[in-house]
Amino acid sequence: MNRAIILVLDSLGIGASDDAYKYGDEGSDTLGHIAEYCAAGKADNNIRAGALDIPNLQRLGLVAAANSSRGKEMPVLQNITPQSAYGFASEVSVGKDTPSGHWEMCGLPVPFQWGLFPDTDECFPSELMTELVSKGNLDGTLANKHASGTTVLQEFGEEHINSGMPICYTSGDSVFQIAAHEKHFGLERLYSLCEIAKKLVDPLNIARVIARPFIGENVQSFERTSNRRDLTTPPIGKTLLDHINSANGSVVSIGKISDIFAHQGITYKVKGDSNMLLVDQLLDQMAKVKDGLLFVNLVDFDSKYGHRRDVPGYAHALEQLDARIPEIEAQLRSNDLALITADHGCDPTWPGSDHTRENVPVVFFGNNIKQHDIGKRSSFADMGQTIAEHLGVEKLDYGNACNL
Repeated sequence: MNRAIILVLDSLGIGASDDAYKYGDEGSDTLGHIAEYCAAGKADNNIRAGALDIPNLQRLGLVAAANSSRGKEMPVLQNITPQSAYGFASEVSVGKDTPSGHWEMCGLPVPFQWGLFPDTDECFPSELMTELVSKGNLDGTLANKHASGTTVLQEFGEEHINSGMPICYTSGDSVFQIAAHEKHFGLERLYSLCEIAKKLVDPLNIARVIARPFIGENVQSFERTSNRRDLTTPPIGKTLLDHINSANGSVVSIGKISDIFAHQGITYKVKGDSNMLLVDQLLDQMAKVKDGLLFVNLVDFDSKYGHRRDVPGYAHALEQLDARIPEIEAQLRSNDLALITADHGCDPTWPGSDHTRENVPVVFFGNNIKQHDIGKRSSFADMGQTIAEHLGVEKLDYGNACNL
């Protein structure tokens, strides 16, 4: 079996999809707006300044893909001709959430709408919270609303420490999140509570329950840790990962991929506390694993910068990744196929703090991949089908392979 690498730049949308108006996201453009803010000097800080500088990603075709998707050229520091296969894809799954984007990428579109909680005060059903308090042996809960993960800590973190009551909140995604202090509440207790919550929200068709542990003793020092855990509804059918497993190939999860697929089709997983540590893990696995799929999600783009609407931070993270691309290329073998893509958008210039409905980049590269515009793809599943064909595994039920 050959080897493939998927790098998901979590939330790096490249322009509003044709149906973005249905989601209130018409005009969103994660990468394009970041580049425009940088060019205008609005994304300068003490870490980075000036036009967006991503020459390696540009050389692979990311900027060309974005230009095609958004219909106009994006301002970047240099003008570099792409050397790999590039295009963009629109999502057919309903919604703009993480599981749907990843599952469709692997040949399994989600044709239904996940359950969502209303954006109102006391957004969770009273029966749900009563059961959670009872089964979790709690004195009560805090928040019970739509909120940013960092904002909710500022608002309720100290009260949580003093009261012992966990912080329960949600977003525009199909998710129930519980934040609790690793020391004062306990990490294992938080995980157990999330297991209880997942059973309670399953009848509501909620895709994920996320444990959000944090540390610190006051508002000034609160910090979320890398011990996040996603409890995800299992995929509704077979994905690319299952097909690889059936062909006796390995699937290595780097970062939160295993959680997204409810551990289905995963050979083993490795973790990392940041984008750069996840790239380190990818390089380490590339040196060890000779066939199958290495699947990494670089979550910082989404969780640290997109949701927090941090344009300079997002730009800096892109430039950091760009500097590591040659290291990845240096470890590619002659028959490897690598893919750079995303699962949705999260435009840091957009109102609110939720994901945005956008096209995603489809950038294939490798020693045998020549410069080629693969155009607009009608589904994320085209990426999974292309990789299935490269690996020589059973054809997926959905998607058309790209002509590389």
